[in-house]
Amino acid sequence: MANVQENQDTQEAEAPAGQRGGSQGKSDSESQKKAPDPQRKRTIRFVLLALLVVALIVAIPIYAYYSVRENTDDAEVDGHVIPISPRVNGTVLEVLVNDNQVVKAGQPLIKLDPADYQVAVAQAEAQLASAEANTTESTVNVPLTNINTRSQVSTSGTQVDEAQANVAAAQQGVNSARARITEANANLAGLQADLVKAQKDLVRYQDLVSKDEISKQDYDAALASQQSAAAKVDAGKADVNSAQHSLDQALAQVNVAKARLATAMVQRRQSEETRPRQQEVSAARQKQSEAMVKQAQANLNQAKLNAGYTVIVAPVDGVVSKKSAEPGMQISPGQQIMALVPLDDIWVTANFKETQLKKMSVGQKVDIEVDTYGSSRKYHGHIDSLAAASGAKFSLLPPENATGNYVKVVQRIPVKILLEPGENRDHKLLPGMSVTPIVLLNSGTNNYN
Repeated sequence: MANVQENQDTQEAEAPAGQRGGSQGKSDSESQKKAPDPQRKRTIRFVLLALLVVALIVAIPIYAYYSVRENTDDAEVDGHVIPISPRVNGTVLEVLVNDNQVVKAGQPLIKLDPADYQVAVAQAEAQLASAEANTTESTVNVPLTNINTRSQVSTSGTQVDEAQANVAAAQQGVNSARARITEANANLAGLQADLVKAQKDLVRYQDLVSKDEISKQDYDAALASQQSAAAKVDAGKADVNSAQHSLDQALAQVNVAKARLATAMVQRRQSEETRPRQQEVSAARQKQSEAMVKQAQANLNQAKLNAGYTVIVAPVDGVVSKKSAEPGMQISPGQQIMALVPLDDIWVTANFKETQLKKMSVGQKVDIEVDTYGSSRKYHGHIDSLAAASGAKFSLLPPENATGNYVKVVQRIPVKILLEPGENRDHKLLPGMSVTPIVLLNSGTNNYN
């Protein structure tokens, strides 16, 4: 750079005087044009300073305002939606309300056909009358207890005598069956001996006939004799089995007769032992009949309640919505026929980002702007509670971060905001409306604006 400057100075020195003078004048005029105006610089600096001051004046209140407030547009008005359903089956006789109609608690909504339940009431009344008649009868039966017990003791004694006679007869049948078995076994032994002899004879005849020492007719006679002896043995065995079966039957009859005798003896003993207590039994039966009267009375009360349930009334004050009941419709318990929305009990559910919850706490005041009404009207409330988990955790398919595909996303936590008393006096806030809540983080020193 120094060499270049020196070359320029040398060229200017060697140039003619006229040229140097001309270039000097041109250079002075250009330098005058390029020289900045001091007044203009001061003006620019003043304007920049003023803009900076204005920016600070504007930024400080804005920062002060938003640093103590958090808001979200992911919020809506929530409320109870009470399903109205019948408590009894029935046919809709009359629908007394329409959609979007305001009703009071206890106001009739629907009337069902009460005919079936009126019949049930009549039946319950008849059952009550029958139970009362049974109570009167049980009271009259108490003096007859002694006569009945004496008759029972006498009857049970007769049954014991008859059972004892049956046992003796059955025992005789056992003895006869055993004698028959003995006889059949002896007969079978003789027949088996005859069979053995016939079999041996047949063997000998087989050897003789093979040597033509006897005739074929003699061999056939020996064979027939052996077959006859075998048939007699089979018949003897059948007799033994039959005799054994008869013995089994006789023993069974003895057991039955003994069981009946034991039963008769127990009944006679029970009759004798329970005779002094029959008066107490009669008194207990009387109490039982009185209890049946109370049961019948309870059934009557239930029938009257069911008849009363044919008129469906509003459980709370509210607005009728989603009415589906029509005259002639058959409905059953648990079937929703309309909904009731109580507008006096609503709140705001705001889904704040998790990064906005750092300074939030229960009780902080909230300004609420409703999209429907814009900024022309603000509602006031306070934070009631924060949800126990993010909204994603309650979704149908909650995220599973352990799969390895985790992408960090700022989660939203539902915050419940209650309105201050009287804020929705005109019932203009409806469930489902979109709102923008603004939480005052330092509610102790901030007032509503």
